[in-house]
Amino acid sequence: MGLLSEGSPLSWEDTKKHGDHVRKHGIQQFINQYKKLKSRHHDVLYWGDEVEYMLVKFDDEKKTAKLSLNAAEVLDNLQQCEKLCPQDHPSTWRPEYAGIHAHFNVVESNMRLRKKEIQQALGPNEVPLSLTSYPRLGVGNFSDPETKTTPDVGASKSIFFPDDVIFQGHPRFRTLSRNIRQRKGSKVEIQIPIFKDKKTPSPFIEDFSALGDDGEAARTAKPDHIYMDCMGFGMGCSCLQVTFQACNIDESRLLYDQLAPLCPIMLALSAASPVYRGYLSDIDARWTVISQSVDDRTDEERGKMELKNDRFQIHKSRYDSIDSYLTPVFKCYNDIELVLDQDLCDDLQKGGIDETMARHIAHLFIRDPISLFSEKLNQNDEEDTDHFENIQSTNWQTMRFKPPPPNSSIGWRVEFRPMEVQLSSFENAAYVTFIVLLTRVVLSYGLNFVIPISKVDENMRTAHKRDAVNKDMFYFRKDVFTECSPADIAKCMASGKCERVKCSNIQDEYRQMTMNEIFNGSDDFPGLIPLIKQYLNSVDIDIDTSCTIQNYLKLISKRASGAEPTIAKSIRNFVTNHSDYKQDSVVSEKINYDLLKLIHEKTENCETLSTATQFNSKTNNDIPTALSKAEKFLDQKNPHKNIVNGLKS
Repeated sequence: MGLLSEGSPLSWEDTKKHGDHVRKHGIQQFINQYKKLKSRHHDVLYWGDEVEYMLVKFDDEKKTAKLSLNAAEVLDNLQQCEKLCPQDHPSTWRPEYAGIHAHFNVVESNMRLRKKEIQQALGPNEVPLSLTSYPRLGVGNFSDPETKTTPDVGASKSIFFPDDVIFQGHPRFRTLSRNIRQRKGSKVEIQIPIFKDKKTPSPFIEDFSALGDDGEAARTAKPDHIYMDCMGFGMGCSCLQVTFQACNIDESRLLYDQLAPLCPIMLALSAASPVYRGYLSDIDARWTVISQSVDDRTDEERGKMELKNDRFQIHKSRYDSIDSYLTPVFKCYNDIELVLDQDLCDDLQKGGIDETMARHIAHLFIRDPISLFSEKLNQNDEEDTDHFENIQSTNWQTMRFKPPPPNSSIGWRVEFRPMEVQLSSFENAAYVTFIVLLTRVVLSYGLNFVIPISKVDENMRTAHKRDAVNKDMFYFRKDVFTECSPADIAKCMASGKCERVKCSNIQDEYRQMTMNEIFNGSDDFPGLIPLIKQYLNSVDIDIDTSCTIQNYLKLISKRASGAEPTIAKSIRNFVTNHSDYKQDSVVSEKINYDLLKLIHEKTENCETLSTATQFNSKTNNDIPTALSKAEKFLDQKNPHKNIVNGLKS
């Protein structure tokens, strides 16, 4: 979730005028916070998960499943219940954190409670579904209540996506849609390759005239691509995100770097979105859709025209993969050009920020603010951080480095952002638990996953491909052990078959691997899951939690090996085998209804969409008494003990 400031949003013209002011003061705010908090140590591991839902309304007589536009009212009701009965409320609708190994057994149960809360606030025939993308978004009357597009006026001017579908509960969202379009100088262009089936027209070219196209869509849409024209198609996708609190700033930078190469790997493994605007696409993941949907770069910034009015040529959208590692020792792996504001970089270094961090922040600050509130223009740079967060929170990258909020007990954090939300609480809990455990293994065993940034980018492109888990290979580090790794760990992994690789140069440090190798291991690579299991053998965990974790790892292992299909593959199989499918790439209203109905039934019964394997856990919302006492003891030892325990909603 980005910065949700309250107030009166400025027009793009006025926002642009204040760009230098926001950047200058944002940098000073970061410097001030850094000086105050750089020596903060001994924070305890806490993590938070963010699961995003869509509200779907079924009409069983008409066989339709439409997006419900009831979110603002539902959120208001949930927050009111929380305010009125805070002690009786099973979850909260803002960031919180959880720790201790037993909490791995609480994650899924808490997710179920959150979903139950939403369900109780909904009307008849409305259900919350954790869909990455609604299959028929932008197709005809896809919402309830019905809405109309306004191609000539409004925030998005989309021929597919009505402004009334944009969340009405906060002015930030319409402002972003309008300002991204106006900054770019035209509507956003989202081009996704269509899946070419036997009867798909070739070339696939659509006629948009009946939708009110003034000719822009016809000129812009590429043959054999699904064309979309506004931010809502990307930001209307749902994600599964995890935030970790580190013990200090150095550990947070290390986690940022070690998790970055995992971003494309986990994007592919969590792939859950093969359908866009009512068509089967030739990709399985949402990331590029969102990236294109908020790409506000002008033609000059894209390199299509000579720089005259703009400051930089920028190689990526503001929603994309990271461009550099944060730990100085890994700077030799930063092998792509890092476009940055040199003046701001100099200011940061003069303010005491090391070069590697200064370059990262100065890179983020090549962007303009795209949402600004008049009440927030003048701030106290010693206490406020809204100008910093304005730019930081609209750089939507695969990883996010998060300084502590001002005057807060929350510490240095990193956010892992690439994963697609899964359909069931079991699956979402499995992915969250896997990533959290992996951070524990990295820190406990001193592991190193770092490869050149250019190879991470290449992996990101691969991760989108149809059935990438089974058909493609990914660059990964050959030897993940370091001089800091316990000697017995490297020796015992894979029965001693994993020999240390001594490399003379960076190119020798990585190779292409299958997903099965990366997760389950091979003769010359230990595998992430065996490493996690080795770690679990060394820590005390109660029986129920151990059982739950093993079932989570079983799902991840089977997804990586291909024994259990990704959600994207299951959806694709359902569509292509449906009786209403005409082998023309079209996902009809009937297919959409049957698919979402099946998803609802499966997730209500705690089943995955695939029938290949049944999974279960012993998740429980109660922490064993002994472990609860241990947690309280650790909190008392924590110098920042006011952090609230719990899980993020």
